[in-house]
Amino acid sequence: MQLESADAAPAVRPRRRFAPLLDRDWMFALALAFAVGVLVWFGRSIKEFFAPTAATVYVPAFTGQTNADVHTECGRLRLRCVVIATQPSDRYPKDVVMSQQPASGVRVREGRQISLVVSSGVVIFPMPDLRFESLRNAGLDLNHFKLQLDKTTYVPDDNVPRDHVVAQDPAPLSSVRQGSKVSFTLSKGPPAGVKVPNYTGMPIDAARAQAQRDRVHLGQIVWTPFGPGGPPRGIVVRQSPGPGATIDPFEEVSLQVSAGPGEYGYLIRQVHASATVPPRDDAAHVRIEIRDDTGTWNVYDGFAQGGQKLDFNVTAVGDAEIETYINNELLNQTVIGREPARWIPAEPPAGGDKPSPKPKST
Repeated sequence: MQLESADAAPAVRPRRRFAPLLDRDWMFALALAFAVGVLVWFGRSIKEFFAPTAATVYVPAFTGQTNADVHTECGRLRLRCVVIATQPSDRYPKDVVMSQQPASGVRVREGRQISLVVSSGVVIFPMPDLRFESLRNAGLDLNHFKLQLDKTTYVPDDNVPRDHVVAQDPAPLSSVRQGSKVSFTLSKGPPAGVKVPNYTGMPIDAARAQAQRDRVHLGQIVWTPFGPGGPPRGIVVRQSPGPGATIDPFEEVSLQVSAGPGEYGYLIRQVHASATVPPRDDAAHVRIEIRDDTGTWNVYDGFAQGGQKLDFNVTAVGDAEIETYINNELLNQTVIGREPARWIPAEPPAGGDKPSPKPKST
């Protein structure tokens, strides 16, 4: 049996010795975890305040809807719709969405751009007249009217330069729409050289007809008085280049024509004239014709748009007038020159006295 003395110290318990320290560690860990949680919560709150998390939405089917309705729907879904192109269409009316990107059913973030192609509708207008234009200029005109060049065919033609339009399909003034295809018939050009016939001694009308058959282009025709002993009126006296010369197919041949016995010449006028096509919805066939003492010819024969102004210079001999036709109907007639009355000597009487002058107007 063991006896314990009153002075003996009680046994030491380690757990109770370290209990305050353990209580402090637990409190510190708890406080640290709470501080970290508050910090994380505060950080996420700040982030969401300045850059909130983007939601996602499904892209609707915008094709077939009007542009205005699509933009309203995009605003409601917080999408950004942008029209990137407009194209003509005979399927979709004007201002209706033809296609979209991304496609419908795709899930995207809010604020995503949706690219749209919108129809400009069907634009119908008269086919422009591109005949006699070079292939390059005709191509520029096609681009201007938003037409497409389909195919080209070459044919021999002595009157139209090489690579110039002889015919077109669709024809001038026919109804076309943007995007239509156009075919051209182009000229191979005339022969390398043309031999000039002899027009000397021929009446001017016969010379003109012969030149047309020979595919020779006549240039200036000068009416010249040769006095009482001169050739009859209208007879070709000289030509340049001379007979037998080889010229370029588009080089012009000038003729000198007798004004007739007793004629003393004509007044030659250089006139600047202009004509304005009456306002109309479609193009019209316009022909401007000159009549003077040398004959009749056209200074313009083609198609023009309503309101278009035509300017040209005219050389008129003697009495002259200009006539404007719209679709072969006379629109107006304007006198651009009148030959004054002339005084020529009468035949001398048998007695040899000086004849008295008498007027003659032509």
